[in-house]
Amino acid sequence: MERDYKNLGFVLILFIPVTLFAFYKTYFGQFPDFDESIDFYIHLHTLFASVWLGMLIVQPLLIRYRRPGLHRKIGKASYIVFPLVIISLIPQIIKIYNQGDDLLLTFSNITLLVLFYVLAIVNKKNVAKHMRYMIAVSLVFVQPTVARIMIFWFQSSFIPTIHITFIIVNLILLGLLLWDRVNNRTYQPYLIALGSFVSYHFVFFIYYL
Repeated sequence: MERDYKNLGFVLILFIPVTLFAFYKTYFGQFPDFDESIDFYIHLHTLFASVWLGMLIVQPLLIRYRRPGLHRKIGKASYIVFPLVIISLIPQIIKIYNQGDDLLLTFSNITLLVLFYVLAIVNKKNVAKHMRYMIAVSLVFVQPTVARIMIFWFQSSFIPTIHITFIIVNLILLGLLLWDRVNNRTYQPYLIALGSFVSYHFVFFIYYL
């Protein structure tokens, strides 16, 4: 693993407390007496998403501590876990649709997740590109997670919150891109990811004008 990324796994561990905090009021804080809006399908999605998050964290740690064999085995397991994460969203998508709510954010996040994951798998033999596309996958989770914190804990308005979270992700990607560019490292995956997120943000901005 590249020196500047050797502690990536430890950085990704931050997703655990942040995610618990973001979903505390609507899910984790209700344990074990969940309200009627929390059905079996939400529990199932939480299970698969938690496994996926664990895999995102563990994989760079395995590379750091020189366990490439186990890294590859878990990588192959992702061929099952990742589709299950996406499939487990279908009942929630149906529920949102039946309620007449907007599906733009949901479909956009799914599109970005699939895009970056597929690019990571296609480039699995190119370690530098593979790692950066997986970082892009993790950044897809930043937008909805931070948005939930702002909305449920700080009562932020929906539209401004989404714009702020887009800006946060775009700035992170821009920083990573410039850092790699200045240090003559592979930066093209960040360029693709940034272009995708900016396009996503632009569509959202136009849609809610």
